Amino acid sequence: MKTKGLSKLIGTSESTTVEWKQSLSETDEIIETAAGFANTEGGRIFIGIVPDGKVLGVQIGKGTIEKLVNHIAQNTDPKLHPRVFVKKIEGKELIIVEVKESHDHLVLAFGRPYKRVGRSTVKMSKDEYERLIFEKHKDKLHFDAMICHGATLKDIDPTNVLWFLEKAKEDGRLSIPEKVSTKDALEYLKVLNEGKLNNTAVLLFGKDPQKFFVQSKIRAGRIKGTEGHDFLDTKVLEGTITELRDGAMGFIAEHIKKTVRRFGWNFCQTGE
Repeated sequence: MKTKGLSKLIGTSESTTVEWKQSLSETDEIIETAAGFANTEGGRIFIGIVPDGKVLGVQIGKGTIEKLVNHIAQNTDPKLHPRVFVKKIEGKELIIVEVKESHDHLVLAFGRPYKRVGRSTVKMSKDEYERLIFEKHKDKLHFDAMICHGATLKDIDPTNVLWFLEKAKEDGRLSIPEKVSTKDALEYLKVLNEGKLNNTAVLLFGKDPQKFFVQSKIRAGRIKGTEGHDFLDTKVLEGTITELRDGAMGFIAEHIKKTVRRFGWNFCQTGE
């Protein structure tokens, strides 16, 4: 940054990306502001300027810059390593701390999250911080997108994949080249991430989904009366999600009572 441009910037005012600090005695506030910049748009902290914008300067001794850099890194998480340099303005030395914007806005100072609002550094609310954490880890938190550890392409039934593609094509919901390989089809359906199957792939297309998800079953039962004590028939359904659905619907259809009614010469079969 050229001295002329720096003087112009100092002569304006504090903002979302500019903060003035009078001296290094405000180190804790400097660290909080650095975290606030990282969690917003990034920015610069000018040390050696009084609140009205006049250049006061700061005394810089041996190890001053190194000590400041270490103090910032030791009290931020993840550790911030801003660019810190010295500029001389009006014959006085200033320390400038240049902070880049964090990619996830989750930097803590002294174990607390901060952000910039106008010219102020303020604590981030608990709800806002939790929302940012969720956004960062949403792919890991969503069960369907999580990697199914231990599952490989050998655990996938190609006929299940082919059936799904054909049904989707019939319904006009999918356009995929013919004779596509199982692996390419899974990548196209976004259930194969860097060669690893996610939970959706196994549950939809697996040869034996219960090998990985013991709880992925439907327990169906026909009960006598309304008390729920006497079972007339029970069945444990296993398979892919599609097979579970079809099995459940088949069990229901099997146990629905039906009657045949005659209207003239026509017969009508209905549920009771």
